[in-house]
Amino acid sequence: MVKAVVGANWGDEGKGKITDTLADTADVVIRFQGGANAGHTIVNEYGKFALHLMPSGVFHQNIMNIIGNGVAFDIDKFVDELAQIESKGVPAPHLMVSDRVQVMMPYHVEFDTLEEARLAGKSFGSTKSGIAPFYSDKFAKIGWQINEFFQDDDVLREKIARIAKIKDALLVNLYHADPIDQEGLLAWIKERRDKVKPYLGNVSLYLNGALKEGRTVLLEGQLGTMKDPDHGIYPMVTSSSPLAGYGAIGAGIPPYEIKQIVVVSKAYSSAVGAGEFVSEVHGEEAETLRNHGGDGGEYGATTGRPRRVGWYDCVASKYGCRLQGCTDVAFTVLDDLGYLDEIPVCVAYELDGQEITEFPVTKDLKRCKPVYKMMPGWKCDIRGIRNFEDLPQKAQDYVNFIEEQIGYPITMVSNGPARSDIIYRKSPLAK
Repeated sequence: MVKAVVGANWGDEGKGKITDTLADTADVVIRFQGGANAGHTIVNEYGKFALHLMPSGVFHQNIMNIIGNGVAFDIDKFVDELAQIESKGVPAPHLMVSDRVQVMMPYHVEFDTLEEARLAGKSFGSTKSGIAPFYSDKFAKIGWQINEFFQDDDVLREKIARIAKIKDALLVNLYHADPIDQEGLLAWIKERRDKVKPYLGNVSLYLNGALKEGRTVLLEGQLGTMKDPDHGIYPMVTSSSPLAGYGAIGAGIPPYEIKQIVVVSKAYSSAVGAGEFVSEVHGEEAETLRNHGGDGGEYGATTGRPRRVGWYDCVASKYGCRLQGCTDVAFTVLDDLGYLDEIPVCVAYELDGQEITEFPVTKDLKRCKPVYKMMPGWKCDIRGIRNFEDLPQKAQDYVNFIEEQIGYPITMVSNGPARSDIIYRKSPLAK
């Protein structure tokens, strides 16, 4: 059986914790898209971790953790992250990297940084991890599959020269930077291929065998629906699809194998990077929410920069769940709202004087204003509660109201940072 854990919104929904928790009953956890541009925060008996490339199952000794072909594979960050995990006493995880995964090259990061600087105030809010240049090269067919690293020097030099001819034209003439050091790049390839060789494998074949044996595979998504290049807030999106449907492509499995899609959504909203965000708040209101939110505040796991925050957006979340093919909603960080007397919930948008409840295209989204319903706060600490019925009635009402608004079953409620801080509930909407 294949399950997917994906985001409903702008990313930063708490997918890492949910994946880590669901990994208890999984045999395989696989990252299927994205790269080191976003982090999943996990708190467990070993400490607090911000994973960027590693699948969130690395803390489970009985699990195979896979980096699929759809990932932007940064070798240096992979090696560093593995070393950091093991330095904190985590036993060496079982790891496999697809032999078809494409590699993040040093010039991808350079181009990302140079382009953001060139765009200045009109930038896309990139993490400067090389993601957009990486995927551009992949689909322009000038990327590097990891298996290509294991070729003779002459073959590697020929491809490097061919790519450098294209890249140098931009580096020198547009960015006024130095051209690619071709021999240096060759040395870079030869040094790093040996570091990852022990982990390479035929992932699609491995997964085919695992599914035939009845094992459970967990697809771990990065970011959320609003960052999808087709269905998100284009152009302020990422460069790979964070939708569960792409999991089949990025992992190398048949789409019909995906039986459960757990869509993670925060009890309020947050986002890193630029783009339309209708329920965003600013000033003191934002700062207070930011400092109460997350585990230690709403700051990017990759960049450390303050996340944009706002109130729960039912319009965006309903849309996000629909696009993901949601079977279950995991509702996170409910406990962070315990300081509020009243909690605004965005139930509709006002667009040119009309109320709408369906998520519009980006050009219209720019003119939308939030329509709020005020919900009473519960004004107490709810961490440690394990049964939904034991929550304060106003906290139950908040969850039930949002479930009714989005139309998808909330079956998990996270009420603290620890992996044990989860309430499982039966939803009247569950099929």
